[in-house]
Amino acid sequence: MNIELKDIHNIENKYFMQTYKRSDLIIKKAKNQFIWDIYNKRYLDFTAGISVCNLGHCNELIIEAIKEQLNYFVHISNLYYAPIQMQFGKKIIDNTTVFKNSKIFLSNSGAEANECAIKLARKWGFINKNKVGNRYEIICFKNSFHGRTMATISATGQNKFHNYLLPLQEKFIFAEHNNIDSVYQALNKRTVAIMIEPIQGEGGVIPFNNTFLHELRNICDNKNLLLIFDEIQCAVGRTGKFYAFENFNVTPDIITLAKALANGLPLGATIATSKCAEAFIYGDHGSTFGGNPVSCAAGLAVLNIINNELLNNVCIVSQYLNQKLHNLKKEYSIIKDIRGIGLMIGIELSIDDGQDIMKYCLGNGLLVTCTHNNVIRLLPPLIITQADVDFAITIMEAAFKWKTKMMLKR
Repeated sequence: MNIELKDIHNIENKYFMQTYKRSDLIIKKAKNQFIWDIYNKRYLDFTAGISVCNLGHCNELIIEAIKEQLNYFVHISNLYYAPIQMQFGKKIIDNTTVFKNSKIFLSNSGAEANECAIKLARKWGFINKNKVGNRYEIICFKNSFHGRTMATISATGQNKFHNYLLPLQEKFIFAEHNNIDSVYQALNKRTVAIMIEPIQGEGGVIPFNNTFLHELRNICDNKNLLLIFDEIQCAVGRTGKFYAFENFNVTPDIITLAKALANGLPLGATIATSKCAEAFIYGDHGSTFGGNPVSCAAGLAVLNIINNELLNNVCIVSQYLNQKLHNLKKEYSIIKDIRGIGLMIGIELSIDDGQDIMKYCLGNGLLVTCTHNNVIRLLPPLIITQADVDFAITIMEAAFKWKTKMMLKR
C-alpha cells in the first residue's frame, strides 16, 4: 500500500469534517486479536473497534456467513421478507428464556436502537395513561452516554456532548449514580421509564451496583414504568455473560444492542418484552437499512459462535488481567482505580489526561483507548489469551513507569 501518513492527513483535512481525533496509525489488515499497519508493524488490539469485534477481526466463520449471503442479495428493503433476517431475530429472542414472548426491532446502530427504545417508551406511556394523563418523561443518569442523535444526546448525562446543540429535546431527567433518593426525587406522574447503562462505558467504565439496579426494577414494577437497559457496549459476551444484566439478575423491559452484534457490520436491535412490545403498530417506526441481510448473516454467525467455552474464557482471562492490573496499582500511584466487569475494564488515572499513556502504548504495539479524559479503557476481543495479557501488562507497566518519571522531572 503506497501511501504515507502526510498524504492521509492532507486528504482528511481537505475532504472530511474534522470530527475525529485519530491516532497516527494507518491500518493495513487485521486478524483475530491483532492489527498490522502499512509498515507491517503488528499491534495487539485491546480496543476491538470499541467493543465491536468481540470475536476478533476477520473471524472465518463470520466471513463465510457474509460471503454466503452475498451470493443471494445485499438489500431488498423491509417491504419484503429476507429469510436470514427472520432467522436472526428468532435466534436472538430464543437465546435466553427471559425474553420469551418478546419482540425485536432491527436497526443499524446503537443510537438508532436507543431512539427506538425512547419512541416505544413514549408511545407505551401515551397508551397507558393510568388516569394521570400522558406519560413521557424518562429518567436517565448523570455521566451516561446513549448516542449522538438529538434524542440520544438529550438523554446523555454529560454536558460536554451538549455544547452548541441547545435547545435539547425535553423531558429527560437526570439522577445520580447509585443514588436511589435522586431517582425518587426525579419521579413524578409524567415519568414513563428509567433508562440506564448497567455499566457506563463512555463515562469511564463505571458499573452500577447490584442493589441499586434491583431497586430500579422494584420502582418500575410498583409504579408501572419501563426499565430500559442500554447494553450497546457491554453486551454480546463482553462481561462473561451474553447480556450484562445477567450479572445482576435484573431483567429490563427493553434492552438495546448494537456494536458487537454483527462483529463489525452495522446492526442494532431493540428488544421489548410483552409488557410494551405491542405498543408499536404499523407505521410507528421504520428503517431503510435496518436488519440488512448481510449484517443479519454476520449476526446469526455471532450468535452461533458465542458459547459457554468462550464466555468462560472471558471470565478466566479477565480475572488474570485484573490481578495483573491490581499488582500494577500497588506499584504505581498514577493508577487511581481499576473497575469493570469481564473484559470491559477502566483504569482511572490520578492525572487529568491519559492521552500520553494511550500514545505510549500505541508506539509500543498495544492499542487501548482513553475515555472521560483520564480513564484507560480496555475492550479486547473475547478470544485473547493469558499470553496476550502478559504482553499488554508489560507495555502498560512501561507506560506508567515512563509517565511517572516524566512527572517527577517537572
